[in-house]
Amino acid sequence: MEYNTARVKLLLPEYGRNVQNMISHAMEIENRDERNRASQAIIEVMGQLNPHLRDEDDYRHKLWTHLFIMSDFKLDVDSPYEIPKRESLEEKPRVMKYPATKIRYGHYGQYTQRILKKASEITDEKENAYLTNVMGNFMKKQFLTHNNSAVENSVIAEKLYELSDGALKMDNPDEDLMSTNQMLKALGIQNTPSSNNNNNRRSNNNNNRKKGQGQNQNQKRKFKK
Repeated sequence: MEYNTARVKLLLPEYGRNVQNMISHAMEIENRDERNRASQAIIEVMGQLNPHLRDEDDYRHKLWTHLFIMSDFKLDVDSPYEIPKRESLEEKPRVMKYPATKIRYGHYGQYTQRILKKASEITDEKENAYLTNVMGNFMKKQFLTHNNSAVENSVIAEKLYELSDGALKMDNPDEDLMSTNQMLKALGIQNTPSSNNNNNRRSNNNNNRKKGQGQNQNQKRKFKK
């Protein structure tokens, strides 16, 4: 009996042992034309075994690359594509650098902070007033999206003034900002998680009380009997 541990290691197990053996046989063919025909036939078999690859762009290029990988880059045939090199496939990707910028308040977002930093460059009063109103409502919407609860308009006005380094000042936040109920409806938020949890707790408590009352009544009936 032959065990898998004694066999040649499969470089791409998804194609199976038979395809690996076919490639090994093609590598032993001395005639180049026959070797090319054998390779074409193996490519067709590989495509039938993995039909999901057909949904990808240039899937035949990928099949030929897999063919050379399973031959350990030793198969000498005429490929319709550039023959890959071992070094290019084994090359490790470069380490990506993550942004190191700091955000004071994460729920407002980094771009909000950048826009407010540029507010000091606006000299026109109308543009300043427009930006104050737009960014104030946007910050309130961001706050409600992440916290899903009520927020004081004075808090939004305070953070708007802070993040813009005093360039955007909202004198009447209760009048300038959209109401919390309207904004929650616009966001599609009807009930906050806290209110839902309280409702669930109340319903559970009521159910437990009803169960307890029912058990007490059953016990009283048994004693009467």
